[in-house]
Amino acid sequence: MTANAAAPAQAEAPATDNALLRVDNLKMHFPIRRGVLQRVVGAVKAVDGISFDVRKGETLGLVGESGCGKSTTGRVILQLYQPTAGRVFFEGEDLTGLRGEEMRRKRRRMQMIFQDPYASLNPRMTVAEIVGEPLEVHGIATGAERDEQVQSLLNVVGLNPQYAKRFPHEFSGGQRQRIGIARSLALHPSFIVCDEPISALDVSIQAQVVNLLEDLQKEMGLTYLFIAHDLSMVRHISDRVAVMYLGKLMELADRPELYHNPLHPYTQALLSAVPVPDPYVEERRQRIILTGDPPSPANPPPGCPFNTRCPLVIDQCRQQVPDWRQASPGHWVACHRV
Repeated sequence: MTANAAAPAQAEAPATDNALLRVDNLKMHFPIRRGVLQRVVGAVKAVDGISFDVRKGETLGLVGESGCGKSTTGRVILQLYQPTAGRVFFEGEDLTGLRGEEMRRKRRRMQMIFQDPYASLNPRMTVAEIVGEPLEVHGIATGAERDEQVQSLLNVVGLNPQYAKRFPHEFSGGQRQRIGIARSLALHPSFIVCDEPISALDVSIQAQVVNLLEDLQKEMGLTYLFIAHDLSMVRHISDRVAVMYLGKLMELADRPELYHNPLHPYTQALLSAVPVPDPYVEERRQRIILTGDPPSPANPPPGCPFNTRCPLVIDQCRQQVPDWRQASPGHWVACHRV
């Protein structure tokens, strides 16, 4: 695969035979409008030409700084946003070409767990109404049958079925996130986007929610795209890890390979910030401190998007977009210095 400064660096997905989901050169640009006539004067390139796949039954971790486009990627995959360009294949079918009832039927197979359990639940609805709403919308169950399935779902996520008549404000953050998980399971999906599902929770609750997600994956054969900031938690739950920066993928590899042999300078900097519990190792290891802030996605730099902060930058990095290439089997990277 080749790329140049004018072309997207990730123009083809590293496809595998057992891929449940394949993203091909996906872009999501939000227009910037100004003036009385609201003319388009630019675009925020939230997602700027990324390609990857998610295999059946695995958890792909997607990590990066705030504002790098992780959550937007998850929403575009589910077609909550209509992508600017690129394609999303789910179970072999291009979602970007589906509309209306076709897309509605496909949504039963794909669900999302939202980041904020306080904002993602309607405060005027009871738990039974929240969890049972997908069942009614898709015509699967109503009335007593719906209530029975809701109680079963609450039991699956570790909540007392008697809580079904309560409202969201009566629950803690961890319990609210379990309600959100129960809602995402109502239609028996095969793929779930977990959009930072633990970042708003106490540390003591985070492990419980992650363990619940792992148990559900084993029992139901689920596939996850797990979006997060916490690299230590991603290391615990993910089979493979993708690193994102300013709308582009920097690196993608199996979890052990990425954590033991990071190739991209940005990945190396992220991992150097993760604390190590061994004081002797922590004292001897070298920290990589990045200077400055990430550029604006409305005005990304030419060449490699990381060149303004990279400690290994060369002239080629400032002029040419690096190819998205396979450095070793299963290990993909976009860097001129590798």
